[in-house]
Amino acid sequence: MNDAHALDAAVRTLRDPATIRARCQAIAVHVRAGHSPHFTLDETRLDAVAERIATLTRRRFPDLAIPYHSRWRHFEAGGVDRRAELDAKLAGRSHIAVARAHIDLALVSVLLDAGAGPDWHYDEAGSGRRFVRSEGLAVASFRAFLDGRFSSDLGDPCRVDAAALLKLDAHALAEIFQAGPGNPLVGLEGRAALLHRLGEALRERPETFTSTGQPGHLFDALTHHAHAPRLNHHRPVPTAMHHEIGAGRILGALLECFSGIWPSGQVFHGIPVGDVWPHPAAGGTGPSAGWVPFHKLSQWLAYSLIEPFEWAGVKVHGLDELTGLPEYRNGGLLLDAGVIVPRDAAFAAAPRTPADPWVIEWRALTVVLLDELLPRVRGLLGVPGLPLACLLEGGSWAAGREIAAERRAGGAPPLAITSDGTVF
Repeated sequence: MNDAHALDAAVRTLRDPATIRARCQAIAVHVRAGHSPHFTLDETRLDAVAERIATLTRRRFPDLAIPYHSRWRHFEAGGVDRRAELDAKLAGRSHIAVARAHIDLALVSVLLDAGAGPDWHYDEAGSGRRFVRSEGLAVASFRAFLDGRFSSDLGDPCRVDAAALLKLDAHALAEIFQAGPGNPLVGLEGRAALLHRLGEALRERPETFTSTGQPGHLFDALTHHAHAPRLNHHRPVPTAMHHEIGAGRILGALLECFSGIWPSGQVFHGIPVGDVWPHPAAGGTGPSAGWVPFHKLSQWLAYSLIEPFEWAGVKVHGLDELTGLPEYRNGGLLLDAGVIVPRDAAFAAAPRTPADPWVIEWRALTVVLLDELLPRVRGLLGVPGLPLACLLEGGSWAAGREIAAERRAGGAPPLAITSDGTVF
């Protein structure tokens, strides 16, 4: 492809959450028509899944004050108010500086939040509790953040910066996560490489992240109008501040700044595009036709940044522009509940990769079916405006974990994905 404008337009298309829905719908149509070699659908079971989600949501949130699905929920693991502990350390800072720190923590923790594997755990000294999987990764990364493991400035431990990220290696992450031969964590090398790529991306955009390379300056980039000229390489002084922003804009900024940090396999005409995969039934027009984006970790990060913006007084609208997260809990719920029906009964006999057409199709169906569950769950709960972010938290992710525990010892998902720690 030689037309730079056409290529830019195609990349923008692949970064648009509306494209995620459109391409996933095309794959769902393909499956419903009986053309898939991998799956059929039994959508008569959706009502039962909606009942499960609604019942679990009421049990977890009896007052129906359902928070967003976000990394901040994992920081509450074990009933510990870790955000209050963080904010006590940030006391005296401006609301913008606090927002930057919140974004720093959420971003680095989300990037470290890929599948931990079934045999790993983290023991938190302060609470005396043991945590596993996503909660364990969250608590471990929270403790590392407070300890200054992601900061190169001893006087400012509660931040993330490029220099510190570039020094982290698999050995350092093993120390942070208490990993070792007797406590194996999947994908340590992949996680370290991802943090290095993040550090490089931050350094490549000093106009956004300053010469320090602090990701929290994304807050400034998204909430401020034109800046005064840079003086002596310090952060320019904002002239005015936006007090409202769209969720899709947060995702777009994340994809624009960080698509290059994802594994090199997801490249579209030489441009890294992240969690985007080819599928013959994806449809579309123009150069991006036949590619289906998911942006799972980027969307998980966007969901996890909504609260830091809101806590700083910025209204985030358009929450339902983002899609459901196509990963092993939401997708596992739909497999275990018999809505997504693999044609091969031995589908879980061997691990699969994110590039496997089976996995791409399963993830696409997950996105579509979560959208179809939303109005059902809204009706059952009597909350007509329930955002998808709250369905996920209430919700579908927890229901995926619940049904997995009913079906398999240890609550493992219904299939294994070979992960380098950067997608699942």
